Amino acid sequence: MRRTLFLTSWLWLTLGWLQAQDISGSWYGLLEVPGASLTLVFNLQAVDSGYTATLDSPDQGARGIPVTAIKWHDNALTLSVQPLGIHYSGSLVAADSIAGTFTQRGLVLPLSLSRHKPVKKKPPRPQEPHPPWPYRTEDIRFFNPYDSIMLAGTLTLPAAEGPFPAIVLISGSGPQNRNEEIAGHKPFLVLADHLTRKGFAVLRYDDRGTASSGGTFARALSSDFARDAAAALDYLHTRSDINPQQTGLLGHSEGGLVAIMLAAQRPEVAFLVLLAAPGVPGDQLLLAQQEAIYRQSGMSEAAWQQIKAFNKGAFELVKNTPDSTHLSSRLYEYFITQLDNNPLLNMSGMPAEEFVNLQIRQLTNPWMAAFIRYDPRPDLARVSCPVLALNGSRDLQVPPGQNLTAIKQALEENGNNQVVAKELPGLNHLMQHAETGLPTEYSQIDETIAPQVLEIITE
Repeated sequence: MRRTLFLTSWLWLTLGWLQAQDISGSWYGLLEVPGASLTLVFNLQAVDSGYTATLDSPDQGARGIPVTAIKWHDNALTLSVQPLGIHYSGSLVAADSIAGTFTQRGLVLPLSLSRHKPVKKKPPRPQEPHPPWPYRTEDIRFFNPYDSIMLAGTLTLPAAEGPFPAIVLISGSGPQNRNEEIAGHKPFLVLADHLTRKGFAVLRYDDRGTASSGGTFARALSSDFARDAAAALDYLHTRSDINPQQTGLLGHSEGGLVAIMLAAQRPEVAFLVLLAAPGVPGDQLLLAQQEAIYRQSGMSEAAWQQIKAFNKGAFELVKNTPDSTHLSSRLYEYFITQLDNNPLLNMSGMPAEEFVNLQIRQLTNPWMAAFIRYDPRPDLARVSCPVLALNGSRDLQVPPGQNLTAIKQALEENGNNQVVAKELPGLNHLMQHAETGLPTEYSQIDETIAPQVLEIITE
């Protein structure tokens, strides 16, 4: 799963005071994360008490994310976005340049900030379609009455007369725009183009709190996203050019979980397409994901076993401690004890106390705690429509051997025999042909989605 960047809740907390250099304005940086080069923008504004700031991640369609703590003293800058576990620490090295370090979820990366916008070379994306389209497109808005949120998206319709079979695209984790942009790719744009050319109406939409959609992403759970998808489904059912008896869902990664949740609640869902969707409880998936990525990255067996035991113990506490305040204290005791026994478990380079507090914030984040506790199998048991589940053999984020088997078994054991589950050789989590499957490859691959995946969905 990819719970990357960024969410919002308007918290303003400012510390420090202007010393000699006024750092008001926008500061730009390129963050080289696994699979992508992300533009980040910190927007600083001087106030009586010091500074306030917001963070933009334009490559992900996320803007105006509140910086919850900021300190500027002796030409040293620290910024934190607490709900996301983001911390930046840097020093002014020139009037228009700050050199520092970005940390999130234990990931430690260099990040230099400048007052000048970075220039990024656009990589080749040969599958990305461009107008004129041989079909109709509508920018639409629809209302989620369950949470009083207005969502925005694009509906593509074949040029012929309807009513059409239709499909709602549900994006993976993290704040995604309607094209599910990641690593310079636009998978949902490619999918929508292919499906519409094949005769489907396709609705793709911006996640709540992202791009043109209203609401707040920061504390939303997968169950909240399921209500957004339900609102998209309801919207399609209001249209005379859509056939409600032939309207289904396509979910990628966490979007697959969301599709499963919704199909379990709504028997009128005509079909499910699950791309790299989890089929096991969140704690089991995270351990399998970590093992796959660490092993592919060359970690030794001994090192992995230590990390596995460390993380498994933390996940068990999350699963068995529903009260968040009690959970925080239990996690603190657990992490301190573990690090006292084995300081090498802290691979972040951060001070132990800071590392522990970061881990606690991440694991007590409402989305993460709910994800760890959620088991999709009971919901899969309630799904009665046809299901197509696809995984790549080189998917390190949702390993196919674990998840495809669990999805197929949960459906068939409860009487749903309309299941096709396929492991596709050589494909990664984004359904690209890959060498290793590591997230670092995503942006380096020109292909957005393997053509065979597109053909299997519509055959």
